[in-house]
Amino acid sequence: MYTTSVRPARAGYTFLSFFGAVFLSFVISFAAHAQSAGPLKLSEAVDLGVKNFQSIQAKRNYLNASEALSKNARNEYLPNVIASVQQNYGTVNGQFGPLGAVGVLGVASAGPSYSDESWNAAFGALYIINANWEVFTFGRVQSRIQLADAQVRRDSADLEQEQFIHRVKISGAYLNLLVAQQFIRNAEANLRRAQSVQQNVRARALTGLNAGVDSSLANSEVSRAKLSLIEMHNNEQQVSNQLAQLLNTTSGVFLLDTTFVFNTPTNFTSSLDLSANPQVKFYQARIDQANSAARVAKRSLFPGVNLFGVYQARASGFDYNYTPEFPDRFTTDYGKGVNPSRYNYVAGVSIAWNLVSPLKVRQQVHAQRYVSEAYRYEFDQINTQLKNQLILSDQRIANSLQSMQEVPLQYRAASDAYLQKSVLYKNGLTTIVDLQVAMLALNKAEVDKSIAYVNVWQALLLKAAASGDFDLFINQAP
Repeated sequence: MYTTSVRPARAGYTFLSFFGAVFLSFVISFAAHAQSAGPLKLSEAVDLGVKNFQSIQAKRNYLNASEALSKNARNEYLPNVIASVQQNYGTVNGQFGPLGAVGVLGVASAGPSYSDESWNAAFGALYIINANWEVFTFGRVQSRIQLADAQVRRDSADLEQEQFIHRVKISGAYLNLLVAQQFIRNAEANLRRAQSVQQNVRARALTGLNAGVDSSLANSEVSRAKLSLIEMHNNEQQVSNQLAQLLNTTSGVFLLDTTFVFNTPTNFTSSLDLSANPQVKFYQARIDQANSAARVAKRSLFPGVNLFGVYQARASGFDYNYTPEFPDRFTTDYGKGVNPSRYNYVAGVSIAWNLVSPLKVRQQVHAQRYVSEAYRYEFDQINTQLKNQLILSDQRIANSLQSMQEVPLQYRAASDAYLQKSVLYKNGLTTIVDLQVAMLALNKAEVDKSIAYVNVWQALLLKAAASGDFDLFINQAP
């Protein structure tokens, strides 16, 4: 009985030990994986967003389409060579009379004129090669090539601008989420202080050392701290969703690099000129593309010089001496009917000019000039906006650096004041209202301390966006 009762216990102990070992190894491996994954760095977020975002992929395909059209525009220099093979079966019942086939298909039934209807039919064939080469266009083809190249430059600038703006948006959302997460930490710390005061007040109120109204005020402060924490969570979730959209990923909890909270950039000067800003380059490329379109419309007024040549072979089942007097001189044999027996060629030079084209194209030229002028006004507008943004960014950088120097002093003073008021309240030497005022001051000082360093990075990001020098920001990021 003793031996029998021990074996199940040892088996259960062995199973629990095995399960515990497996569970412990799973926890250790999961923790190691989480640690190896680490926080999402800003550079990684930027690369991920630029790689995955749909609008960037769309503009990249627009650029590929423009490059293909640019190559196709150069192919317009090639001559047109048309080869045709026609084999048919029909009659050659002819009749004298005028004919003008305008807008309809006609049948070239060339044959002798009969006094009566004839339904004699045979096979026939036509073999033809036609070459036409517009050797001189007075710049029309070259202007189309220039327009296609301008379209490539515009789409390339558009892609570069989209990537630049998206990098700035991701960086801004990253910093905003970092601030939102810091706000949550501050709200949690404030809630812990409020709950500590609540427990102290409740204990003193039960012993009669404090009035009951102090307990109500402490309870109110705890509720206010909880509501503030809920609000901070809502804000964090909203900003996190914005970052997820920019990264084209599912919204979730992002573990960010908090190094920004404790470090500041050292370089605030960009070496790039404002004309290098991708936004400025895009608006300039639009102006160039509109000017190229105006040149294409203007060059279409000029004529073209063409070299052409035609070589043709004809075959017919009707004999050369087929007449109304000898209507039996034809054959219905297919091989004889499609075998060519007559050959012709023609070569020449032609100059073609639509004399009405100036009336048709003149308004197109005016329209393109108006478009170019409109683009120029938009170019001036974005240029002015970026100049003002550069001035504002320098001002924000200076103000952020001054705030960063004052924040530690504010936090130290607020922390000392809260500690003093807390000790005085515990000894009955001050009111709970004074303690709550000190608590609010400490909470505000913690918030200012949390965002002081991030504000400097945001000011630098604003300058990077205005100058077009994103490397000024990202190269200094942790």
